[in-house]
Amino acid sequence: MTAPMPGATHPATPALALLLDVDGPVASPVTRDVKPEIIADLVSLASAGIPVIFNTGRSDAFIREQVMVPMIAAGMPTGTVVHAICEKGAVWFSYTSGGPGPIHMDHELAVPKAYGDDVRRMVAEDYAAHMFFDETKRAMVSVEQHLDVSNDDYLAEQKLFDADALELMGRHGLSAALLDHHAPESDDAADYRLDPTIISTDIESVRLGKDLGASRAVELLAAQGITPQAWRTVGDSRTDYAMADWLHHNDHSVKHIDVRPADGVPNKPYDVLTATDLGLGEDVIHDDAGGAFLRSWREALVG
Repeated sequence: MTAPMPGATHPATPALALLLDVDGPVASPVTRDVKPEIIADLVSLASAGIPVIFNTGRSDAFIREQVMVPMIAAGMPTGTVVHAICEKGAVWFSYTSGGPGPIHMDHELAVPKAYGDDVRRMVAEDYAAHMFFDETKRAMVSVEQHLDVSNDDYLAEQKLFDADALELMGRHGLSAALLDHHAPESDDAADYRLDPTIISTDIESVRLGKDLGASRAVELLAAQGITPQAWRTVGDSRTDYAMADWLHHNDHSVKHIDVRPADGVPNKPYDVLTATDLGLGEDVIHDDAGGAFLRSWREALVG
């Protein structure tokens, strides 16, 4: 695990630690960028010693461009460390106002290169009008909706792509399944899974997941001598609950924030919050809801 970055100082037992999915809660799923007010609140919270850890399926390149660079530009002070766990736990790095530290990757969790090459060709030949191959991923194979394509059109085409990608797995002699949920510490029969989201499909090792990201987050903070009193996890899909599931299972105090509860809020042994708990309407979702929660924590903890 990453060693503490030089010069970093933090409270040893902060009141909260934030474990944040990026697409949806932080970055707009429509524009893919992050609102300046969200960046400002992230900087304020991190600067006040509230650990901010991103736990995302996105690549390290996306986090550097859409989150790290704007946070540094917004005045992130020297000594503040932010952690980014990318590709659902396969890749991770930390950054300060001086930029990113080393990129770490668990190579055992990578999808075979030959399969990724064939998916790239398949997208170019059959699906390029609706989606693109994400060249920034190191361990996962991902395709994503073009910004100028309607989401309804993309989702219809996604079903065809997912079926073709699954069939291609078989031709490579790989076992895979199309899944919409990965339970923490589950024993999946397949070696790989296709995880479709509202704007992408991730093809990944079944050992990846937001639960692995939560485990890495705890280890990263422990390496800094930090033990949060409580955690807040934030996501926009059922798979994001795995963050809070893992933390609760490992005896951490946690509440989960669902910024897109239209799929239904499952019964959990910990509290689940939505925008309505802030007095907002049910139509406040995605980064509008994520931003509202960040603002509420900043007002309560920083002022």
